[in-house]
Amino acid sequence: MALLAVGGLLWGAALLWGGAAAACGYESCPVTKPNMLNVHLIPHTHDDVGWLKTVDQYYFGVRNDIQHAGVQYILDSVISELLADPSKRFIYVEVVFFARWWGLQTEATRQAVRQLVAEGRLEFVNGGWCMNDEAAAHYSAVIDQMSLGLHFLKETFGECGRPRVAWHIDPFGHSREQASLFAQMGFDGFFLGRIDYQDKANRQALREMEQLWRASRSLEPPAADLFTGVLPNGYNPPMSLCWDQSCSDDPVVDDDSDENNVQSLVTYFLGTASAQAQHYRTNHIAMTMGSDFQYENANLWYKNMDKLIKHVNAQQLHGSHIHVLYSTPSCYLWELNQANLSWSLKHDDFFPYADGPHQFWTGYFTSRPALKRYERLSNNFLQVCNQLEALAGTQATVGPYGNSSSSQLRKAMGVAQHHDAVSGTAKQHVTNDYAKQLSVGWDACQVVVSNALASIGSSKENFVFCTYLNISVCPLTEAAHTFVVVVYNPLPRPVNQNIRLPVNGSHYSVTAPDGRVVLNEVIPVSSYTQGVRRDRGSAINELVFQASAPPLGYSSYTVSKVPGRNRAPSKLLKRLLDPALPGKRSPSWGIQNEVCADQNVSTLGFLVSLFVCLIFISRLARQAGSRYNASAGNSDNSQASGAYIFRPNDSEAFPISKEAHTYQVKTQVVQEVYQNFSRWCSQVVRLHAGQPYVELEWTVGPIPTSDDLGKEIISRFDTDLQTDGRFYTDSNGREILERRRDYRATWNLSQTEPVAGNYYPVNSRIYIKDQKVQLTVLTDRSQGGSSMADGSLELMVHRRLLHDDNRGVAEPLLEPGVYHDGLVVRGRHLILLDTAESSAEQHRLLAQQEFMAPQLVLMPGGGPPYQPGQPSLKQFSALRQALPSSVHLLTLAQWGEPDSILIRLEHQFERGESVNGSLPVTINLMNLFSTFKIVTVQEMNLAANQKKEDVRRLKWQPGTGTTRNRSVRKLDPTRITLQPMEIRTFLAQIQQEFHS
Repeated sequence: MALLAVGGLLWGAALLWGGAAAACGYESCPVTKPNMLNVHLIPHTHDDVGWLKTVDQYYFGVRNDIQHAGVQYILDSVISELLADPSKRFIYVEVVFFARWWGLQTEATRQAVRQLVAEGRLEFVNGGWCMNDEAAAHYSAVIDQMSLGLHFLKETFGECGRPRVAWHIDPFGHSREQASLFAQMGFDGFFLGRIDYQDKANRQALREMEQLWRASRSLEPPAADLFTGVLPNGYNPPMSLCWDQSCSDDPVVDDDSDENNVQSLVTYFLGTASAQAQHYRTNHIAMTMGSDFQYENANLWYKNMDKLIKHVNAQQLHGSHIHVLYSTPSCYLWELNQANLSWSLKHDDFFPYADGPHQFWTGYFTSRPALKRYERLSNNFLQVCNQLEALAGTQATVGPYGNSSSSQLRKAMGVAQHHDAVSGTAKQHVTNDYAKQLSVGWDACQVVVSNALASIGSSKENFVFCTYLNISVCPLTEAAHTFVVVVYNPLPRPVNQNIRLPVNGSHYSVTAPDGRVVLNEVIPVSSYTQGVRRDRGSAINELVFQASAPPLGYSSYTVSKVPGRNRAPSKLLKRLLDPALPGKRSPSWGIQNEVCADQNVSTLGFLVSLFVCLIFISRLARQAGSRYNASAGNSDNSQASGAYIFRPNDSEAFPISKEAHTYQVKTQVVQEVYQNFSRWCSQVVRLHAGQPYVELEWTVGPIPTSDDLGKEIISRFDTDLQTDGRFYTDSNGREILERRRDYRATWNLSQTEPVAGNYYPVNSRIYIKDQKVQLTVLTDRSQGGSSMADGSLELMVHRRLLHDDNRGVAEPLLEPGVYHDGLVVRGRHLILLDTAESSAEQHRLLAQQEFMAPQLVLMPGGGPPYQPGQPSLKQFSALRQALPSSVHLLTLAQWGEPDSILIRLEHQFERGESVNGSLPVTINLMNLFSTFKIVTVQEMNLAANQKKEDVRRLKWQPGTGTTRNRSVRKLDPTRITLQPMEIRTFLAQIQQEFHS
């Protein structure tokens, strides 16, 4: 029977059954039996937002030759079953799929579904646009994708659509920052599916499958405390109890038949439930009844669960103390809370994850590095788009360049956070689709940015977005004699940015907005760059200069070619074309500026003694490029290295080359050493004037596989620091966690992979330190990293593998690249060396500037005025004054209507990591922005789906210490105080003033 017919027939019945007593949330939970073991059956489906098929292929159910899955049919089938029987329940997670389905339904069906949600029988859990990855996703993107999904649920279903429970049943390891964010979003609990096999065995033995996660060392408890439970079977049903059409388990046969299996199934279920209960502390346990893309024929599941519930509960008449019921994660959580127990505390995270000996899921920290970089750049551009859309109002969305909005890129970024997207663990054609959707979103946001810049700058220009600047390609700058560079700064403080543009002239003048002539240099495009770009550009030189941009604003620089002047390359360049001959001493080259000296850049191998930064420090860091050869399986274990799994065939890394072709460039603006190690690996060591860090720009690929070996490429830094086996990585770009080699905080580790078992996700930075000195490396995308020896740290930058790792994707990680001969990746690491006490003041600000980099928009110049008689505006800031350096403007975006603005202010230092940076800061929100006036303001939770004053989270008792009840501060928008690592979220009604 079609869904429409079922909805029409049962709509009245659903209303009658619910009546005035219908309730959602904890009030809707079923009655349990206090003197029995209550088994909560949780009907669910796990619908990957892309993996083996694209998002569209999964929704519509096409390409079933790859995987039989059709999300639209799952929702059709489940809703019909729920409407037919008021005892049944179901949970749903992935809002991107539900929102699409919802948009195709009739109003009658929508009303029926609203009633199911109001009764708590259709419950949304997690509620994000997707179920995001926790290793490679940046906290900013996590917040955005969660807010996107939760906003849809709030607008569609009101308070009853607000999830109480976070539900990450499939991500491959769990970060502490993710738990902190969930707590700040108002969630009462968090359920996990995957944890390390040794960790799980230890927890089962100690009955610590559920505990309280204290997810921040900076936020005062219980702000970042989150009750966390590990599910018993990942997210699958117990063995032999899968009744989906994709399963082969026998159904429950309770008729008079030779096939009757009630007694055996009941006996098996009672034993399974009792065994599971041994690992948990209360008289409540949960069983996940569903799996990947199940419930396309929901009747199969519900008919068999009905019989199971009936026959198991019937045993209570014969002395059984097991009670089975349809339930949801929130109802299960409620019962745990009502048990009034105290719970042990967890302070670390759940990385790295292994599902068996030699099987560490640490390869995906780096897998598909080009997609990881594109996702990071897309988030950067989305924030620029959001800001300009908010600042220019309707003139950003409707203007001379077309009608558009940030919505398309927001949704594409939401999909990109999925745990098979940014993680790099989807099939190649799915990965291509993720990139395509991001590209479509970029196109839409380019219209918004063009409209906004024309409106604010009062000039209709032919705006050009050169997205291949990293390989020196930009048709405008290559051909034009004069052009303008708009440098938009999305940060709330002024920044300096090093600009590098492809040109074909040899001498240029650069003029700042105030008419000042800017020092610049012209440098030849390297042979490395020419080799990477191939036929995609023709520039022979690069124009380099430093630009500055005001907070939350832009500066326009005019560039003009100066005819008839050619510089002799010999005045700029010192070249070393050949490596040192055997037996001869290797020449060395030095680069330095006012604050850093880079000494002894060796031409032998990949070894580089990097720098002595800030005169009072005297440590050298030696950097090397190496590779691990990937395992294809061996006698110890058949596990191969693949998209998920990192498993080298040797614990030692091999140098990429024993020698390098090297040359040096010295100018007043920048000094560089170019090193070419092989036809597929090169590097530039770069030091700009005035910058207190060294930049390493690396280019890797196509990685050769002619020797039938997959390879995993690392960049390693060796120092004489005494680090005692410790190193430090960020958690999703925010708080820092200490790591120890061959150690886990909560169990005695039996190490089976000395390299892969010590790899951790590095979202933005990794560092080592001793009592005096700290070496910090900042990344431009998520990567895997470790410290394999004292004083050493390494980052994996690229992988090319020949074998699948047997985790479902069924493809080796063998990316074809643009020219189908292997993927070439270019990226950079920023290297900081400072005192341990002062390092945070550098790496916090620099990492944020790397993540929220200035956006370059180019134009020929000379466009007509936006309005007749209006002069163009060469410089602009949307802030009346810059924010303190410790405060970050995390979000500035339209929220629903043009006069509704979402603002998030963030303290970006941890407690105690900086003498000055870690102090509380107070901001006047009402007098902050110059383009609009705030009329009213309401403080919200982190996800902006609940007023801060209305947040009432369940209270949990920690096993040690006490938790102080935190009262909600009365909002004074003229005095917004931020404590270390605190994010405060505001929904403001505004009145535009810029164009009045």
